[in-house]
Amino acid sequence: MSKTNRRRGRKERLMQGSEVDPSPPVWPGVVGGRLKPLSPEEETRVEEAALTILEDLGLSQAIPSMIEKVTAAGGSMTADGRLLFPRDLVKWAIDGAQRGFSLCGQRPENDLIIEAARVHMSTGGAAPGVFDLDTHEYRESSLQDLYDAARIVDTMDNIHHFSRSVVARDIEDNSLLDINTAYACLAGTSKHVSTSITEPQNVAEIAALCYSIADGEAAFRARPFLTVMVCHVVPPMRFAEEACEVLELAIEAGFPVQLISAGQAGATSPATIAGSLVQAVAETLAGLVFARLVDPEAKAIFAPKPLVADLRTGSMSGGGGEQAILMAGAAQMGRRWNLPTSSIAGITDSKRLDAQYGAEKALAVTMAAHAGSNLITQAAGMMSSLLGVSHAAYVSDNDLLGNILRTIRGIEATPDNIAADVIAEVCRGEGHYLGEQHTFSRMKSDYFYPEIGDRRAPADWQDDGALRVGDVAREKTREILSTNFPDHLPDAVDQTLRQRFDIRLTRAQMGRSE
Repeated sequence: MSKTNRRRGRKERLMQGSEVDPSPPVWPGVVGGRLKPLSPEEETRVEEAALTILEDLGLSQAIPSMIEKVTAAGGSMTADGRLLFPRDLVKWAIDGAQRGFSLCGQRPENDLIIEAARVHMSTGGAAPGVFDLDTHEYRESSLQDLYDAARIVDTMDNIHHFSRSVVARDIEDNSLLDINTAYACLAGTSKHVSTSITEPQNVAEIAALCYSIADGEAAFRARPFLTVMVCHVVPPMRFAEEACEVLELAIEAGFPVQLISAGQAGATSPATIAGSLVQAVAETLAGLVFARLVDPEAKAIFAPKPLVADLRTGSMSGGGGEQAILMAGAAQMGRRWNLPTSSIAGITDSKRLDAQYGAEKALAVTMAAHAGSNLITQAAGMMSSLLGVSHAAYVSDNDLLGNILRTIRGIEATPDNIAADVIAEVCRGEGHYLGEQHTFSRMKSDYFYPEIGDRRAPADWQDDGALRVGDVAREKTREILSTNFPDHLPDAVDQTLRQRFDIRLTRAQMGRSE
């Protein structure tokens, strides 16, 4: 048999073999948690320090309803207006917290199971700017940009959740901003959405929007597809009063909530990594206590997201090793208590898709993922230290995140995977594994193949135009934006929403007839 025929035969067997095991190489909820940057003794120190700070120092600026609930449960107010949280109350909040719940999509196939160390990738950031797809310059972000980001993510297999990534700077009124932000996210993707609400009085309207989409309040409460992200503290150790009111109202309306502390090391939290971690953990646990006092069954996500500053300038620096290890430590503390946990990772300081972008994003996301964070926000699209988003980066990051998820899946050294019998058979036979059914059967189940990343020979790449990864990602992004107009929101529902709410995104912008 000629070499050509042998190659053709192997290719045909390869294609047949690829159908043997349809299991994908990565999936939402790959189990992480093997990385533990804190020793067991350090974990205990962090926990003890956080509990002591909450018990002895507490937080200032608590709202009246919080003071009433916490003091009735055993807390107290100091003479200088700080609310103290006894450790037994904090442990009650941790021990009884909801675990193993789903962040539902508008379509059930997009549900995410938030339990143990299952890892999911997300966007995020609320950036004020966009790196323009055509001009390659930064500009203010718009409502259209937000909708476009959502519908790109809707097509990305390895971005499992959409967190509001840009601010619609073309809408100034806070009430209109909140309702249109929620609408653009929910219309752009059927995946679970997270967003923030700027003012307490806007919670009811966002709830009404969600109830209308779900076909009733009861249906939404049974399958909530939007999480309200709440930065309930203004570090160091002060509550954000309006945000706490939003938190209370959101829980009462049936929303899952994300409890976020985002101090900046050296500015609003200690300059040491350990000190910044302790403060963020304490502040987040205070939010968990309040959430469970509002509703013991609240679906609350523990989200200590301490940030790092470049102490030479005071500006935020999200791309360094300090940020990466800090987030891994925060995720580890979530795993210590088996709490649903979210981390911020991937906020590269780079201004465009370049080597710095890839290196910083891969470092931070990989560490948070291997530490077992359930929901890693800012993992895709975000750059320029949270000041800008690249739509094309969502496409290239989909490859990067797929590869990271594959590393989390691990080696899986089972007897079948070790394949000692296959080794023996090959060594006594042809001397290579290219024609083995064992090889063909693992082609798709064990190996992740990038869509944007280029693995061709240099000559083939040059003959095809020598395009950089950013060029290829931009082409794919333009294709998605010209063709993908999600239709999970039925026309009749959309028309009803427009009659009730002041929706600024036109139907033409959504590829629908007016």
